[in-house]
Amino acid sequence: MSRILFLCVANSARSQMAEGLARQLLGNRADVMSAGSMPTQVNPHAITAMAELGIDIRQQQSKSVDTIDPATIDMVVTLCAEEVCPVLPGKVKRLHWPITDPAPRAGDSDFPDKSAEAIQARFRTARDHIKARLEVLRELLDLPEGPQAWEFHSSVRVADLPASVRFYAWLLNSWPKEWTHRYAIFIRPDLHLNFVLVVSDGKTLHQDTLYHLGIGVADRCSVVDAYHRAVSFGAHIEKPPRTTWKGTPLHELWLKDPDGTLIEIYARLTDTEFAEKPADELPVFLVPGTKPEVT
Repeated sequence: MSRILFLCVANSARSQMAEGLARQLLGNRADVMSAGSMPTQVNPHAITAMAELGIDIRQQQSKSVDTIDPATIDMVVTLCAEEVCPVLPGKVKRLHWPITDPAPRAGDSDFPDKSAEAIQARFRTARDHIKARLEVLRELLDLPEGPQAWEFHSSVRVADLPASVRFYAWLLNSWPKEWTHRYAIFIRPDLHLNFVLVVSDGKTLHQDTLYHLGIGVADRCSVVDAYHRAVSFGAHIEKPPRTTWKGTPLHELWLKDPDGTLIEIYARLTDTEFAEKPADELPVFLVPGTKPEVT
């Protein structure tokens, strides 16, 4: 279980809302608390904003960061924007989420309307921004280890290949390794980058022109290991691990991300593996029982 501390100056609004939201969103995956460098009391507008989501923070109290033992904390999240954030010493994971203080201050020209309705609207905005960040954090906690990648690959489709080649050659400070009338391939070993520009000409996509992202791994065993990790993680398997010979010979696994983008996890064949190419050049599936009906 992660032990998370939310910090702001007064520990009255942002960090208090973060504590209440995290307690609901993270459940038993985290032990959460909040504190401040100049603690006051929980702001009534924060209580109201949280009550609108069915979260009761009336029992929460403002407290000083000096009362927190750094040895009991795994992660510190600071929420100050304009102010100097409190500091918790020690070796902990640190995140900074700059959220504008929703509470009005004297002489604040950026907040001329200090009516109760306007103040409450600011608290809702701060609450919702914190909630959205916490929803991302929730997905990162207890994240299992992924494939050990040594290269990142991406293919993007472009309308004007020469113009795009010029732009990306400038951006990457490198000529493409090779190019044809339909694509150009940039290789940057120092960035572990394999980047392909593909002409968006309406022709049928195939293994050399497919828009996708990918990561290169060490060998065939690593592709199979990535498959088992993906199954355990709950990733969508688009195509199970296989060795393909047409186009660029690869050991490959195809996943699909939550938005439908294809992800290829691949390893290049050794000379010995390439020599095993079957006469029909049909894919060879690497995990028993995973061959789909249509390949």
